[in-house]
Amino acid sequence: MKATPLSNCERRFLLRAIEERKRLDGRQCYDYRNVRISFGADYGCCIVELGKTRVLAQVSCELVPPKPNRPTEGILFFNLELSPMAAPGFEPGRQSELLVKLNRLIERCLRNSKCIDTESLCVVAGEKVWQIRLDLHLLNHDGNIIDAASIAGIVALCHFRRPDVSVQGEEVTVYTPEERDPVPLSIHHMPICVSFAFFQQGTYLLVDPSEREECVMDGLLVIAMNKHREICTIQSSGGIMLVKDQVLRCSKITAVKVAEITELIQKALENDQKVRKEGGKFGFAESIPNQKITAFKMESAAVDTNNVEEQAEEIITKADPPSEVFAKPILHTPGTAQIGEGIENSWGDLEESEREEAAEEEGESEATAFECQKMETEDTSTTRETKKDEPIVLSDSEEEEVVILEPQELPRKTRTQTNSKQETTSKKAFNKRRKKKRAAY
Repeated sequence: MKATPLSNCERRFLLRAIEERKRLDGRQCYDYRNVRISFGADYGCCIVELGKTRVLAQVSCELVPPKPNRPTEGILFFNLELSPMAAPGFEPGRQSELLVKLNRLIERCLRNSKCIDTESLCVVAGEKVWQIRLDLHLLNHDGNIIDAASIAGIVALCHFRRPDVSVQGEEVTVYTPEERDPVPLSIHHMPICVSFAFFQQGTYLLVDPSEREECVMDGLLVIAMNKHREICTIQSSGGIMLVKDQVLRCSKITAVKVAEITELIQKALENDQKVRKEGGKFGFAESIPNQKITAFKMESAAVDTNNVEEQAEEIITKADPPSEVFAKPILHTPGTAQIGEGIENSWGDLEESEREEAAEEEGESEATAFECQKMETEDTSTTRETKKDEPIVLSDSEEEEVVILEPQELPRKTRTQTNSKQETTSKKAFNKRRKKKRAAY
């Protein structure tokens, strides 16, 4: 998916605003956006926000064999990813020209400036060294990716701690953080990039351009510098011709901005280290400001528990007495009820056809009940007659078998069977009609 281009109206509006020394977000020409740094739960993980541009940095390490031409130096690896989550114009798994340019600029800023002591990463010369990998992920794109990425990279490297190592003969043991405290990287200085956008062939200059300003600019100048006013790298793109005075002016502005950002980074690292030592809460979840939906937390408020009983009595005396009249439930039809005022519920109302069917079912049930009562009375009469008439016993002697004849028992069994059959058939018919009603509702 390609990025949505600016219309001619928007382009003219932006250029006209730049000519009048105005910017869309209210900044001045040399103003930098607010930088916010938040650290993760693990060492070497941080998120840097430059305005609305957000970059996630993660540092990891691994023991690997060194390069043959540099057996006593560690290995540094840098990788920047532009995901479609940051902007719809970025495609996953594709090396665009912008991505290649940004990766090269980050390598020149961090590796070629020798800000990290690679010799301190050697464990056994020619056999094992530490490989430090820095992964940068762009979370949201609102312009000036290189500045946010350079700040996030140097902050993550300063915050990272590698495991401690001991060598005994040819055996190398790596200690866990519980056994020994992790060791920070030895960093000589902090190179930070500052971007300048030029408009109308270098006539107008803006610091820290936003995404829309980048779409309108004619050229870009990036200067990487540390707080000692040492230029680490410089790159110009866009095909514009710059005068020596313009470059010197940009370098002076860069020195001021780098000093401010370096001080901010050092304060953030000190605060995080202090919180970790004191055992306080730290991580990305704690960096979210309060009073927000995503924070799931509110600021604790002190509750005054003095004179609680007196306050409760005052509230009870001021409150209105409860009403003694309670609403009675109104039963429209069986299975429904209504409490209080409201529209009558027609759920239980039956149609005329259904009422006729219900009346027929009631008549049939009454008839079956009447028949059952008749059968029960007949059975009771037969049992009384059998009690009056003694059973016939045929016996000539005590050794012969005794036979008791009960001729009234067989028809009684048949009658009970017929009663049970009638009851089951009536129940089945009643259940079928009830299912039809439920389906109709």
